[in-house]
Amino acid sequence: MATLTTQVITRAGVIPTYGAAAGGGDAMQVGDDMFLHIKNGGGSSITVTLAIPAGASAFPQVAYTSTAVTVANASEKMIGPIKAAIYADPVTGLCTITYTAVTSVTVAALQNLEP
Repeated sequence: MATLTTQVITRAGVIPTYGAAAGGGDAMQVGDDMFLHIKNGGGSSITVTLAIPAGASAFPQVAYTSTAVTVANASEKMIGPIKAAIYADPVTGLCTITYTAVTSVTVAALQNLEP
């Protein structure tokens, strides 16, 4: 599992750098301003799953399940915000991400710090 490097979006713009999705999954920082950008260059749709740790809850009376997002072949999606109260692993403090396939899939962790 690789930890994705966070790239900051500013008013001046950013040219994101994408890395190959790891077969064993990836991890990224969490926060109200964190987003995951997935590019699926493969021939089939994939599912990207953001794990929600057991017991995590921004609202105590609500039970959350991991977020599963389908990314069609030859397309891309932005996922987020990746909120700490929901996605932060209690041990690592990061969000754990898995993919149903990684061939021709690239990812970037982005953070918007502008108000």
